[in-house]
Amino acid sequence: MAQASTTDKTTSDTVPAARSAGVPARLADEQSQGKTTIASGVVQKIAGMAAREVSGVHAMGGGVSRAFGAIRERIPGAGTVSTSGVSVEVGEKQAAIDLDVVVEYGAGIVDLARAVRRNVITAVERMTGLEVIEVNIAVNDIHLPDDNGDGDEAAQSRVE
Repeated sequence: MAQASTTDKTTSDTVPAARSAGVPARLADEQSQGKTTIASGVVQKIAGMAAREVSGVHAMGGGVSRAFGAIRERIPGAGTVSTSGVSVEVGEKQAAIDLDVVVEYGAGIVDLARAVRRNVITAVERMTGLEVIEVNIAVNDIHLPDDNGDGDEAAQSRVE
């Protein structure tokens, strides 16, 4: 009976080893010709673009980061901020991603988060070869439809 448990233990130990042995070949480009490293800024940009592609995502980032982003876009040569609301941890073979999202009013937040998560994981894994172990999404705000046009006309007619 001791041998049976030893055999079971050996079998169970080899199964994860077989799985993990196949995974690094898919995730890392470790050939005899050199090594590829991917900067965290690259993963941030990919994740940010993938999140914005999902219908129902209005903007990325919290109120403060969006305000700094608006100021930064006005500075010549600063370019656009594509990493606002995105933070990542990148290892040699895995990445973890945190997103701050502003959603459009009326969008189902649970379904939207699921779609964003799926799109980000697909894009990052396809483009970088890194395994995305988690995508945490924080919904910080809801964008309401603009009624400024009607409100301004009504205010002007009352004042005149």
